[in-house]
Amino acid sequence: MIIQLSNNISTEQKGALIASLQELKIQPNEVKTQFKNYIIGIPKSDFDIRLIGNMDGIDDIHRVSDGYKLVSKKWKTNRTIIDLGDEVTIGGNELAIMSGPCSIESEAQIENTVAHLLKNNIKIMRGGVYKPRSSPYAFRGLGMEGLKLFYQHCAENGIKVITEVMQVSQVEEMLPYVDVFQVGARNSQNFNLLDVLGKVDKPVMIKRGMSGTIEELLASAEYVFSNGNEKIVLCERGIRTYENAYRNTLDLNAIPILKEKSHLPVIVDPSHGIGLRQHVATMALAGVVAGADGVIVETHEQPEKAFSDGQQTLYYEQAEKLYAQLKQTKDLVNTF
Repeated sequence: MIIQLSNNISTEQKGALIASLQELKIQPNEVKTQFKNYIIGIPKSDFDIRLIGNMDGIDDIHRVSDGYKLVSKKWKTNRTIIDLGDEVTIGGNELAIMSGPCSIESEAQIENTVAHLLKNNIKIMRGGVYKPRSSPYAFRGLGMEGLKLFYQHCAENGIKVITEVMQVSQVEEMLPYVDVFQVGARNSQNFNLLDVLGKVDKPVMIKRGMSGTIEELLASAEYVFSNGNEKIVLCERGIRTYENAYRNTLDLNAIPILKEKSHLPVIVDPSHGIGLRQHVATMALAGVVAGADGVIVETHEQPEKAFSDGQQTLYYEQAEKLYAQLKQTKDLVNTF
């Protein structure tokens, strides 16, 4: 059960509501976000919700049986649109395209990538400064100094920054230099990190765990929302299966299912999803046809020299062709 409180609810009205819930043996869980105040309750038995819904100080009340309640579409039928400022959004009729290298490698590379994005009117740059690598000897990112350079060049050119945060201790330091925090597949169930990201007023994109179910991804999003942050984006990036002909199995089924179950925007990551450069564009377009609100792809001037994930990274020429195809495909999907 989700109870939406009026913005002007009085202390007395709120106290009466909580007392009524306790009489019904419903534990009230208060959630205060950037936009609204809620009380979440889990009734142990059926009751007439009009007993609560007709009380003063309540805007609306909803029955939501899902374990994930606030991110469920059962109470919020209008889709969430994330506003990054400067007319850059994620969700709605506009396709969000996020492009850039797997890893931020140097200031020259940042400048080069920004020029590429500006040329193609791409407003969100991806790039990792903290890299979770399977091998401890692989390049693991430039850290905060790299992030500061990354943000500086992007901000000067009206481009938004999305980058991965790996642990709780990094959030506060990264906060001024990030437009969207990315939670990687390995951290999708790092609940301590999700709790902290729920307390910041910056959008959070959560990637599906490599062996994670759709329900588990939505539960992770619920952690962020229940801690106060409604600015959440879901990302399908492929799951680990028995198939070894490609890096991961990009679960295109997940896109319409997530949009059926949740009001949150859904992004598709074909670079990690298939892991083979020659097929990234095909899977990106398939993701848009399946209903994705955006695409995040890895691009590099010379992928063969990239510090990480070069085999799944597009050359600029390939990326430029894909950007045009993505926009055309989204326009077509909007007519369905």
